[in-house]
Parts: sequence; C-alpha cells; structure tokens
Amino acid sequence: MIRIGVDFGGTKIEAAALDESGALVARTRAPNPGNYEGSLEIVRSLIDDAERMAAVSGSPVGIGVPGSTSPVTGRMRNANSVWLNDKPFQQDLERILGRPVRLANDANCFALSEARGGAADGAEVVFGAILGTGCGGGVVVGGRTVEGRNHIGGEWGHTPLPWPTREEFDVLRCWCGRSNCLETWISGTALGSEYRRATGRRFSAESVVAAAREGESAAAEAFEAWIDRLGRAFAVICDILDPDVIVCGGGMSNVTEIYDKVVPAIRRRIFSDVFTTPVVPARYGDSSGVRGAAWLWPLS
Repeated sequence: MIRIGVDFGGTKIEAAALDESGALVARTRAPNPGNYEGSLEIVRSLIDDAERMAAVSGSPVGIGVPGSTSPVTGRMRNANSVWLNDKPFQQDLERILGRPVRLANDANCFALSEARGGAADGAEVVFGAILGTGCGGGVVVGGRTVEGRNHIGGEWGHTPLPWPTREEFDVLRCWCGRSNCLETWISGTALGSEYRRATGRRFSAESVVAAAREGESAAAEAFEAWIDRLGRAFAVICDILDPDVIVCGGGMSNVTEIYDKVVPAIRRRIFSDVFTTPVVPARYGDSSGVRGAAWLWPLS
C-alpha cells in the first residue's frame, strides 16, 4: 500500500509517497505560489508526480497544513498563510483529486511522524515542537494525533509566554492580533528580534547562534534569554501533558546547544520534584511533516 503525504509550507509545498514500512519511495516539491487557486493546482500536480514516480494511482492522501479546519464550517482558520483562511480547502482538494483527503495541522503531522519510527518511536505521549520562522506544537497519544473537540489541539504557538517579566509583559504583537504569543518569543525569528532589540543590528537566528559560539556577549545573552523562554514554554506543556518525549523540529532544532541548556530551564519551572523527560531533535528533519501527513491514513 502506498500513501501520499503533502506538507503545505509557507514557501514550498512538498509531496511524497510512502510504502507500508513508512519509507519514502518518491518525493517532489515546488514553490508555494502564495495564492489559493494556484496552491490547489500545485498540490494536484505534485500528487500526480509522486504517484507517477511510485507507479501507483488513487492512493490515499494526507495533508499537513498551517492552522486547522473549523469543526463548524469546515473552512480553514488560524493559518499564517492568511489567504487560506475561510476557504473550503479540504472540500476543494477532494473535488480536484476525486478522492477523500485527510487534513491535519502541520505540527501534529510532525509529531505523528516522529512518534512512528522517529525520535519518539514507541512513546505513548509525544509533544512535537516546531521552532522555525514561527513556532507550533503537536500532540500524539497512543500513535494518534490529538485534534481535540475544537480542532485546536497543540496550538502552542498562540498561547502566551508564561511567567513574563516586567520587560516582557504585553510588548510584542503577533500576526494573529494578540500580544505575547509564544511565536513572538521562541521562534527562530524571535531570537533575531531579541538580538536586534539589544544591539540595533539585524541578524538571522543562525547568525546570532554563530556569534554566541564565538563569544560575543550580546549574542550569548540573547540566546540565553531565548533558552529561558523556551524552558518556560515547555514547562507549562509538561505540567499539563507530562509527555514521554519532547521532539524539536524546524531550523532551530539543529542548534545542538538547545538540548543541554533547555532541560535545566524546564526543571526550574516544572511543578515536580523530578524531570526526566528527554528533549531531542527530530530524526527525520524536514521530511517529518510530509511523512506524518501520509501517516494520517492507517494501513487498515
């Protein structure tokens, strides 16, 4: 059985075909055109290409998307690709493809991939954190994504920064219209913004990390502040969910210093006398989103 997964990213759209073992047998991608009708056509074309490479047709399709679908209207909402919002994306895809389609939040797809053969393989409760241009969270319990009654399970990026200091309180506006969302504090973009507030210089997150490694004090301070905020954000997840594993994806997950530094930051805040939860990088890297989307379809 071949399943097709699609990772619907803000800058690129990727489709892949997985075999029964979860191995990638075909993979193709294209730039996201940044508009609704164009994106539908790109998804259709990429699925055709993936099926042709895998020598199959009519395979089940799962798609990881930013945001979620409303359980009331069936339309998209909460997507940072705002032109997706209020569109009947799933229905339009099913019409174009001529088959059922399963949609899930892209962070939930990431967590599902890592729970099935990835860095959290065999764990009962998994929290997946995407730390990139933005930030997001996904929850998997017993090998299944947790969508929730309102389809907002894992919407971590748009919860507020916990235990804010006076300097942090109510100062950053998020694209969603609210203040102090985690996305404005613990994404890769946020690290660059922290450094700019301190120095006036515009550095990417990667450049800030590189400067910190070279001993620049402003960069090191910005990175330590970022780690402390990430620890606070994870501590709340641990207090509520107490996951067996926290898996990190996105560009910042490649920063190896995170994994030693964030554990003490969590331990300082968690409501427990012990913290043994491993915080680990994703096994499948940027393949996890498309892989998890395909896993939305069980084998039986």
